[in-house]
Amino acid sequence: MPRKVTTTMEQKVEFICEWLSQKYTITELCRVFNISRPTAYKMINRYENLGIEGLRQRNKSPNNHPNRTPEIVVKNILKLKEKHSLWGAKKIRKLLFNVCHEKDIPSVVTVHNILSRNGLVKPQKRCKRVKPVFPVFDPKECNEVWSADYKGKFLMGNKIYCHPLTIADSRSRFLFTAKGHYHENLKSAKTEFAKVFRKYGIPKQLHTDNGSPFGSVRAIQRFTQLSYWFIELGIMPVFSDPAHPEQNGRHERMHRDLKAACAKPSAYDLKAQQRRLNHFVKEYNNIRPHEALDMETPAAIHCFSTRPFPERIPAFHYDSSMKIMKVTQNGAMRWKSYYWVYLTAALKGKYVGAQEMGNGIWKVFYRNVFLGFFDEQNIRNKQVSIRLSQNMV
Repeated sequence: MPRKVTTTMEQKVEFICEWLSQKYTITELCRVFNISRPTAYKMINRYENLGIEGLRQRNKSPNNHPNRTPEIVVKNILKLKEKHSLWGAKKIRKLLFNVCHEKDIPSVVTVHNILSRNGLVKPQKRCKRVKPVFPVFDPKECNEVWSADYKGKFLMGNKIYCHPLTIADSRSRFLFTAKGHYHENLKSAKTEFAKVFRKYGIPKQLHTDNGSPFGSVRAIQRFTQLSYWFIELGIMPVFSDPAHPEQNGRHERMHRDLKAACAKPSAYDLKAQQRRLNHFVKEYNNIRPHEALDMETPAAIHCFSTRPFPERIPAFHYDSSMKIMKVTQNGAMRWKSYYWVYLTAALKGKYVGAQEMGNGIWKVFYRNVFLGFFDEQNIRNKQVSIRLSQNMV
């Protein structure tokens, strides 16, 4: 009797060989090979008609399937993926509505499977699961909060660093600018902010981290010279906690896309790099769907601010109950001709107001923004200059 073999094809060949020997009946062969009589006759019939090739496993998938994705849709998926190589199935599917009939557009899973079959899906590194951090500043309307930051510097082809300044609306994710600078300084940042404010208006708040020139953890309320300029324009500077960039995660997530599109690899010089940054801004605002916006583009959600940029800083009048003092070149204000209260060099030449709270405690404001406290008695006792405190003395 025949012995058992490993593969199905070998068993089929062995069965036919034993049948051709005419030593055993069909019933005996079915018992040994553990198959039914219809299966045995089916194999014999295929062997007689097609030979040994008839015993191979046949593809049972239908030639035509009513739910198969049309070939023209598959070509459009691959074409869009070639154009936007960093985008996933969700964004590619959203763009299909612009080039295909809605009834022909497959699901996100099908789009992903099509990309995977064509080797266009890159396996992602599995990240450690962490507790979700919700943004501290989560506006409900456009122009309520804008975000700004200098994306990490990177080397260009000429071995000079590029520092891209990015400004975006936190609600609509609309990216106003991505401007490449040679240095992260006040002059470069202020020039670009003024350009954006003239075109799009000004927000109520501006959210940044604590890096130069936006903020300083050692300054009063973390305000810098750029922060006081924002205050003069009617914009309130707000900051993430030190060492917590996740509090402005939506802006950091945009930086990841910008880095992948513009810095890997980078251009040769700043002029060529700026062309890449401008292209990214245009694509990010007008073409790239955003999941947080229900797959709409930022340009479709954003609206211009109704607060225009004032070319001249408007004068501010303090309350008549306040004492008005000028900050000197050393960053301090003179108190009663004999004493000094140090504020910050960023306010030199500007006027601040002090309001008495009682018991010699005074609150200091720059325009309508509170800066800190100082104790008049402490000055008289020490007869030296003191610093403004953010806590009640």
